[in-house]
Amino acid sequence: MTFEDVYRQEWGQVVATLIGMTGDWELAEECAQEAFAAALERWPRDGVPDRPGAWLTTTARNRAIDWLRREAVGAAKLKEVAAMQEEPEPPYDVPDDRLRLMFTCCHPALAMEARVALTLRTLAGLSTTEIARAFLVPESTMSKRLTRAKQKIQHAGIPYRVPPAHLLPERTPAVLAVLYLLFNEGYSDVVRSNLSGEAIRLARLLVHLMPDEPEAGGLLALMLLHDARRETRLAPDGALITLEDQDRTRWDHAQITEGVDLLDSALRRGEPGLYQVQAAIAACHATARTAADTDWPQIAALYAQLPQTPVVALNRAVAIGMSDGPAIGLRVLDDLSTGPLADYHLLPATRADFLRRLDRHSDAATAYREALALAATESERRYLQKRLREVSASA
Repeated sequence: MTFEDVYRQEWGQVVATLIGMTGDWELAEECAQEAFAAALERWPRDGVPDRPGAWLTTTARNRAIDWLRREAVGAAKLKEVAAMQEEPEPPYDVPDDRLRLMFTCCHPALAMEARVALTLRTLAGLSTTEIARAFLVPESTMSKRLTRAKQKIQHAGIPYRVPPAHLLPERTPAVLAVLYLLFNEGYSDVVRSNLSGEAIRLARLLVHLMPDEPEAGGLLALMLLHDARRETRLAPDGALITLEDQDRTRWDHAQITEGVDLLDSALRRGEPGLYQVQAAIAACHATARTAADTDWPQIAALYAQLPQTPVVALNRAVAIGMSDGPAIGLRVLDDLSTGPLADYHLLPATRADFLRRLDRHSDAATAYREALALAATESERRYLQKRLREVSASA
């Protein structure tokens, strides 16, 4: 197991344990960072311990106790921290540490965006930059949101504990949002693909925990339908392969069947929610035998059922362009050129694709260059460079 593997698996647990002990978000993260720094220095020399998570937690806890002593926080707090080292954990309704800690972080006193962002930062170990990208806001804005959320927890005395079973539903929407963004981060960045696998694992546990929650089933279906295409998303040179050009014989059809069955079961429980509609869109793609068989009018209609966030509006524009023609798609894109998507690479990339289909190769090359300057991952940059070479040659 590499150090990076340990970090991804243990960061959230170590931070959450320290928050529970000290009630101080900043101190918990700082002590966890010091513990990982100590591991990076000692483990290459001494070897990785049999229980790296326990080693990291103990080291971080000792750092926290030292800090409390230096700051003269008080004998009562030190006694409380010392006692927590000896007390066994109580039984919980949530059967998995990581999922249980997500419910703990997603307190209803915080705004929804703050809950999701804070959980992604604290438990998933995503950087402020990565979270800001997921929310389409500047890094400085996200940093301020995270700071305000931590301060609210401390100043309001919000308890850091697992809620009883009857209070879990009020936290479920935030937990679903965390899992959704966690999956997307891993799916969009091949370097962090472990995140999407972890999101699927936790979503399965959530469905088991709350079998009557249709949106949990819808989210798991959505993840499975996307993940079924994972092995066909990258070319040998690492370039992204678009859905249209993927080898559908290599898709995981058993996983697609599972996803469709989960979706059908969720849809039978009433009015479809956000994740069920998105899963239905993914099912349209996953069940089409060829790219030409894709039911683009149905996909456009499904996107119209979703809250029209900037990214949803962009995806709907793609569906309209594929259904009604690239010229119409370009007109829809014109309405999205200002606002949150102005620096989002998929906006000029989509415009470039429509222009390419219209044989406007010179204009397409300009749009591909714009998208290339904004692309966040190497696989996307390789794909855009390939398209740029193609249209430049044609121009």
